[in-house]
Amino acid sequence: MRIKAPGQGRIGGLRKAYGFTLVELVVTLAVAAVLIAVAVPSFRHITISNRLTTSVNEVVNAVQIARMEAIKRNARTQLCSNSSSGNSSDALGDLCGTSAGAVVARASTTVVVVRESQLDLSGSLRLNGDLQALRFTAQGIAHATTSALPYSGQVIDICTPSFDKDNHRVLRMVAGSVLQTTTDSGECS
Repeated sequence: MRIKAPGQGRIGGLRKAYGFTLVELVVTLAVAAVLIAVAVPSFRHITISNRLTTSVNEVVNAVQIARMEAIKRNARTQLCSNSSSGNSSDALGDLCGTSAGAVVARASTTVVVVRESQLDLSGSLRLNGDLQALRFTAQGIAHATTSALPYSGQVIDICTPSFDKDNHRVLRMVAGSVLQTTTDSGECS
């Protein structure tokens, strides 16, 4: 008895064909197109939402570094604002310039950059207002550059105009040390 390899059989005098018909290929492509049309907007929303969260987490990281450096050095450090007037005009503020999210510290008689800004607000991400410049005491307590009281208020609001709901990530500080991140909705200017 002879065994035939696939494709060698004959049905009704015609050779048996393997593969897809044109109709099957068109239906498959149509289904794939519908799935892509539904998935792409959702994927874009997830991507932008993750970028918002990542940016706020970057500021949280910078705040923690500024706090740790102040305690470690037993000296003042500063989280830099994007606004040179918010940074103040002393040695710490002057070194900040407009480098939002950078951390500078006193090192004996000089001021050094401890951490360059890692904040990426490219694409559709924007600052809603300014990043609050924060000074940290040797005890790790933050205060605004114009005050000696522990800071309570908004540190940063990062938003996107790409969607209307849940388009803000806001970082707030309470009592100069406790950080809270919230998701808000509203216009992003």
